[in-house]
Amino acid sequence: MPQTPSPPQNVTLHLVIRGRVQGVFFRDSMRREAQRLGVAGWVRNRSDGAVEAVVQGEAAAVDAIVRWSRHGPDLARVERVDIEPAGGVYSGFNKLPGQ
Repeated sequence: MPQTPSPPQNVTLHLVIRGRVQGVFFRDSMRREAQRLGVAGWVRNRSDGAVEAVVQGEAAAVDAIVRWSRHGPDLARVERVDIEPAGGVYSGFNKLPGQ
């Protein structure tokens, strides 16, 4: 009897993106990229100059948004992305006010 494929597992990650990432349309660009990939979560500016995000979705889509975050939009200069597992359940992708 053929096996039914199991539904894809959702992955949730917390990202802190450091470098020249504020004032370069990083949040809006990330929101558009997340929507294109079908990734849920949020993104916001931090008071320390970093951008913080939580991304959730199928593993391949989350991997794609993480890869995107390592360079960001054209004007950004990403120095590093800190990544750790996160929890929560998200629908849609929101650009939140900064801290």
